[in-house]
Amino acid sequence: MACGPPQKTRLADRARAAAAFAVLAVALCVIAQAVSDSQEELAAVRRSTPDLDHGAQLFDTCGACHGPDGGGTRDGQVPRIGGQHTSVLWKQLVDYRHDRRWDLRMEHFADRHHLSDAQAIADVAAYIHQLEPNGPAGEGGGKLTEAGGALYAQLCRSCHGATAQGDAERVVPRIAGQHYEYLRRQFYDAVDGRRPNFSPAHIKLLARLDHDNIEAVADYLSRLPGSTPPPQTSAGGAVH
Repeated sequence: MACGPPQKTRLADRARAAAAFAVLAVALCVIAQAVSDSQEELAAVRRSTPDLDHGAQLFDTCGACHGPDGGGTRDGQVPRIGGQHTSVLWKQLVDYRHDRRWDLRMEHFADRHHLSDAQAIADVAAYIHQLEPNGPAGEGGGKLTEAGGALYAQLCRSCHGATAQGDAERVVPRIAGQHYEYLRRQFYDAVDGRRPNFSPAHIKLLARLDHDNIEAVADYLSRLPGSTPPPQTSAGGAVH
């Protein structure tokens, strides 16, 4: 059986390896730049003093999907965001702008055509934070809530808190009273690699949950009462 000269084969292999390395290096540089840019913008948001009046104007666009009270939709297609911690809202909006979180609608509405700069992000986040959603969240079947509560206490409580109210200082979201189907989708998206802003540790934890576990935890959380905390001023200055 005929074959090519060994030296040419080795050279071809080296060329392919060099090309693959170059592509990987470029990809890593792009990722690193995106992370750096997002961190810079997030820092600028934190330094901003929110303007609620301007935030209300910006939220007119958001309210078309999320509702005037930020309550989203009970089918989970649109999440409940009213009352969410400002620090969490900042991060999610910035992540949409820098390819750190994926959703075609949100990537569009979080871009610079709608939120022109860090000040705009601070303004709309402050307005959303003080909203109080009305009505119950979308819930699951109710058969696994007891198991969901036990799983939550075991795996989630240490970060999200006893009542799933999250932690503004640590940028841990409030997930109590979130829509069942939205929560379910986020669990699967994280494990399947569709939420790049989830930490590896968080993804590893969620990967331990099977189908019934995910339904149980999501249903348990959807039935917890959400609440709106007092205005947050420590991380981003006074609200006016």
